[in-house]
Amino acid sequence: MRLLPTRSQRGPLQRTARRLSTHRRSRFAGVAVMLAGLLVTGGAYALLSPAGASSEVTDDATSVAEGRALFLVGCSSCHGKNAEGIVTQRGTQYGPSLVGVGAASVDFQVGTGRMPMAAPGAQAPRKDRVYDEQETAALAAYVASLGPGPAVPDERYTDVSDATNEDIVRGGEFFRTNCTACHNFVGAGGALPGGKYAPALNDIEEKHLYQAMLTGPQQMPVFSDDVLTPDEKRQIIAYIKSIDEQPGYGGYGMGSLGPVSDGMFAWILGIGGLVGFAVWIAAHSTRSKKKVEA
Repeated sequence: MRLLPTRSQRGPLQRTARRLSTHRRSRFAGVAVMLAGLLVTGGAYALLSPAGASSEVTDDATSVAEGRALFLVGCSSCHGKNAEGIVTQRGTQYGPSLVGVGAASVDFQVGTGRMPMAAPGAQAPRKDRVYDEQETAALAAYVASLGPGPAVPDERYTDVSDATNEDIVRGGEFFRTNCTACHNFVGAGGALPGGKYAPALNDIEEKHLYQAMLTGPQQMPVFSDDVLTPDEKRQIIAYIKSIDEQPGYGGYGMGSLGPVSDGMFAWILGIGGLVGFAVWIAAHSTRSKKKVEA
C-alpha cells in the first residue's frame, strides 16, 4: 500500500521540486555538472594511480639517452653504432654484438675497467675504470634497452657481511667443485691456453663476483641461476671474501698458486742452490799440480 504525502507535506515538496526544476533550466547548470564530473574524475585518478610512475618512465628514458650518447663516443668504434657488433674482413668480430647481454654484463665490464679496451688483445685485463658509477649505470640502461638480458643483481645476494660459517663452508664446497680448475683453490688465478688467464679474485667487489658468474665474461662459463642459485652464488662470494681476510699461515705464501708452483720454487731455489754451492766449493778447493821436469 503506497502512502501519499499529506496536505501539510505537499507544500514543501512542491516548492523543492520547483526550485530544482528552476536550477536545471539555468544556463550555468551544464557547466557546473561538467566541472563537478572533472573534479571527481581527477580526484579518483590521483588516489588510484601509482605514485611516481610517470617520473620513473622519464628517468629511464633520460638514462637510456645519456647512455646512448656515451656509447656512441666510447664504444661504437668497436661494437657498432647500434651495438650490433663489427665484423672484420677475415670474418671475425672486431667487437661482439651487445644486444641481449643485459645490464649486468655492462656493469661488470665497465665497472672493472676492462671496457673500453686500451688495445685489442687475447684478454681484457682489469684496470682503473674510465666511467664513474652514474655513467656506468647509463651505459647499462642503454644496452639493457636493446634486448632482454641479466640485470644487475639485487644487493641481498651480494651483501655477505652477515654470512655465517655454514655459508662460508658451503661456498667453499661450490668453489672447489666449479672454480678451482681455473682460479686455483684460493682464487689466486692461473694460466689458460691461447695467452689467456683466469684472474685472481682478491680485492674484487661482491657485485662484480656475482656478475662474473651470471654473465660468463670472456672465456669463463656462464653459471645461470639454474646451475647455481642466487643463494649459492652468495655463498661462493662469502668464501672468496673469507680467503681475503685469512692471514698467510706457514711463512711465505709464494702467491698461493698451489703444490706445482711450490715444487717449482723448491726445485729451483733449493736443489738449484745446493748444486750451485757444490760447484762453488769444487772451484775453490786445493788442486794438486804436476811438476814439470826440466
